[in-house]
Amino acid sequence: MTNMSPALAAAHGLAADEYDRLVAALGREPRLTELGVVSAMWSEHCSYKSSRVWLRIFPTTAPWVICGPGENAGVVDIGDGLAAIFKMESHNHPSFIEPYQGAATGVGGILRDVFTMGARPVANLNALRFGSPDHPKTRHLISGVVAGIGGYGNCVGVPTVGGACGFHAGYNGNILVNAMTVGLARADRIFYSAAAGIGNSVVYVGAKTGRDGIHGATMSSAAFDEESEAKRPTVQVGDPFTEKLLIEACLELMATDSIVAIQDMGAAGLTSSSVEMASKGGVGIELDLDRVPTRETGMNAYEIMLSESQERMLMVLRPGAEERSRTLFEKWDLDFAVIGRITETGRLVVRMNGAIEADLPLTPLADATPVYRRPWTPTPARPVVTAVDVAAPVDHADALLRLLACPDLTSKRWIWEQYDHMVMADTVQRPGGDAAVVRIHGTSQGLALCTDVTPRYCLADPHVGGAQAVAEAWRNLTAVGARPLALTDCLNFGNPERPEIMGQFAGCVEGMSAAARALDFPVVSGNVSFYNETNGVSIPPTPTVGGLGLIDDLDHMATLGFKQIGDVIVLIGSSLGHLGSTLYLREVCGREEGAPPAVDLGAERRHGNFVRGLITAGRVTACHDLSDGGLLVALAEMALAGNLGATLDSPATDMPLHGWFFSEDQARYLVTTDDPASLLRDAGSAGIPARRLGTVGGAALTGSGLPPISVAKLRAAHEGWLPAYMSGR
Repeated sequence: MTNMSPALAAAHGLAADEYDRLVAALGREPRLTELGVVSAMWSEHCSYKSSRVWLRIFPTTAPWVICGPGENAGVVDIGDGLAAIFKMESHNHPSFIEPYQGAATGVGGILRDVFTMGARPVANLNALRFGSPDHPKTRHLISGVVAGIGGYGNCVGVPTVGGACGFHAGYNGNILVNAMTVGLARADRIFYSAAAGIGNSVVYVGAKTGRDGIHGATMSSAAFDEESEAKRPTVQVGDPFTEKLLIEACLELMATDSIVAIQDMGAAGLTSSSVEMASKGGVGIELDLDRVPTRETGMNAYEIMLSESQERMLMVLRPGAEERSRTLFEKWDLDFAVIGRITETGRLVVRMNGAIEADLPLTPLADATPVYRRPWTPTPARPVVTAVDVAAPVDHADALLRLLACPDLTSKRWIWEQYDHMVMADTVQRPGGDAAVVRIHGTSQGLALCTDVTPRYCLADPHVGGAQAVAEAWRNLTAVGARPLALTDCLNFGNPERPEIMGQFAGCVEGMSAAARALDFPVVSGNVSFYNETNGVSIPPTPTVGGLGLIDDLDHMATLGFKQIGDVIVLIGSSLGHLGSTLYLREVCGREEGAPPAVDLGAERRHGNFVRGLITAGRVTACHDLSDGGLLVALAEMALAGNLGATLDSPATDMPLHGWFFSEDQARYLVTTDDPASLLRDAGSAGIPARRLGTVGGAALTGSGLPPISVAKLRAAHEGWLPAYMSGR
């Protein structure tokens, strides 16, 4: 038994009182392997010890929710005997240290979370945040992350259909790489992770275990400093071709009656998978590490238990299913090994070379897991900033072009063209729209998918920003005609031990919860990523939301591009001229200040339901939600998507023109129609604010005090920046 010391415990991420709690639960000093196991399970990344008390306020149930948080992924019923299974997770720290493998293994890990539950993955999405374009590492990080996402997703044969990418100096020292996967399964064939059956075999399948990724969970539960590059060995190495084989082998075995429980080996590897399976099932588990397939010589128990080598799964099989399962996995050229059994002891017992390396009581350890109610301070309120408080641009057309070319709004085509977004042949709406749409294979139905968050709103007012992130996801799904069903999230924040950071987290979670309840949009899965900071400088609060909705008939789906000359453009929702925390204020005026736009959840629901009804009834020819950049940016995006211009009517308002054009007021949509009279009449009858904006046609965007800007000029501004930046021009 290794002599423990405060320094050794601290090196494993355990505070002094946490180590004392461990000793009390065991009644003795831990062995080294036991210390490694418990430190991983009690890490922020695995235990959610600083966030658990807040996550409980999320709404997680609805008649269509089959499985909410607590499993590998969330599950919702989409009808006709099918279920959608989806989740989002972070791979921020690994991607900052080693961008290609960090991003690639983030994709691989989230794929496993989904197919572990019996689903065939049908779509990947991502949400990326990079530092200032002027920062010396940004171009390198973009290149590596995008190549890693594309390299893994393309090779494994799952389309990457959507996502988001933003830039801000607040991410200079800690980028964000959030990955989301969606899969489809039979609703009566969902697989769970709770182990059962005393004496049943515990089986290891997939790739061999190496030394890569050891302490990955602990590394992801600590802030960075100038020595962060030294953590490169904690980054996992992925093999998408092995993952593809693993998907097919697992789904083939799932078609039989062989599996009792299944869990992927993600963070903390064999440790987390074995402990979670046994704990959820209320049983014990014994492991013989001499049977674990390894690819490196001389690996000890500590290394095997904590390795985060990729493309590995742990299963509990029914009696007598071992040989059939072995034959199947060997057919797919994958390792298969019976490495243990389920016991009635309630303990994790690990043996190697004839010696006991760990003997831990699972329930006492689970009961002793730290759960913190961290002190928090609310974010100070900012003053409201409206158009009268902000200077008008010298030229509104120039301001629009500057916004379209800014890093946050510029076309991300350079990124998504590196992803295979058409593989599987069911992608109906490609990246670049409000939401991606994927056909449910062999049907006329589709899943709508999106990722959303506006970090500058969350920084200014966490409660409003959290609510807005959920509302915008709901709006983006609605804008393509989908009925929003549920959301997943990836909550990215700094050090929770700092009260102001914990205040950001608490505010965002409260806002998200309020919006999810008001919109009947439950949270069914997610991830928390704390300690996203370097040398004490935190990222902006970034609670990314991944939304999923259902389109019942793809013939009644909306896209954002202008379609027909003569169509009338109608604005749904109220414009108030709010410019606080907007892109106009930041990019044109050089000011990052002010309260974010208010979120009226009742209006969001009323306006969205009205718009969705129009789309379903075939009464609109295009639809786009208003968000970053406001009205004029949304009009330009519709013009670019349809390669058609528009002539705008006079706004007929006392609001300053720059407020009308660039405010980011919420709960708004632009639609086009060939029957504006009936649409406006029905909106009035329903109490929905709606007004005519102009007419589609021509080769330029003009009118309403705006000098003509050709669609070609809009396109050059919108699509030019990122390719030029990445080429070093």
